[in-house]
Amino acid sequence: MIRVRIVCVGKLKERHWREACAEYEKRLTRFCDLEILELSERRSPEEEEEEILRALRGEVFVLAVEGKEVSSEEFSELIGGCVDRGSEISLVIGSSEGLAEVVKTKGRKLSFSRMTFPHQMFRVVLLEQLYRAFMIRSGSEYHK
Repeated sequence: MIRVRIVCVGKLKERHWREACAEYEKRLTRFCDLEILELSERRSPEEEEEEILRALRGEVFVLAVEGKEVSSEEFSELIGGCVDRGSEISLVIGSSEGLAEVVKTKGRKLSFSRMTFPHQMFRVVLLEQLYRAFMIRSGSEYHK
């Protein structure tokens, strides 16, 4: 089973975000070994970079507004390629202050939208899209 690590700066503070994430974490157990690593927020992205870089494994995807926009199908293909190669996956979500430039150079930069989302909400979006990616690969009707 593929190992997927989501590296997040900051914790989920509100119960509704934690519950939404827990639901997708439960759904993802049939497709991957999921680990969510919550790092402490610092004063600036540069102060967080060393800890983020130490946490990265395998193929790295950095979620950033300036990244390449991908559709759900394209994201599924990217995830599927990692699965086919047997590679671990690291997905990085920064804090509300963003990510240090050096972190952005350590992997493929992706964007799910040109819009800006609160990082807590985006974690739910990422988990849902990860679940959708696996469902697309399995040929499920979920995606439609």
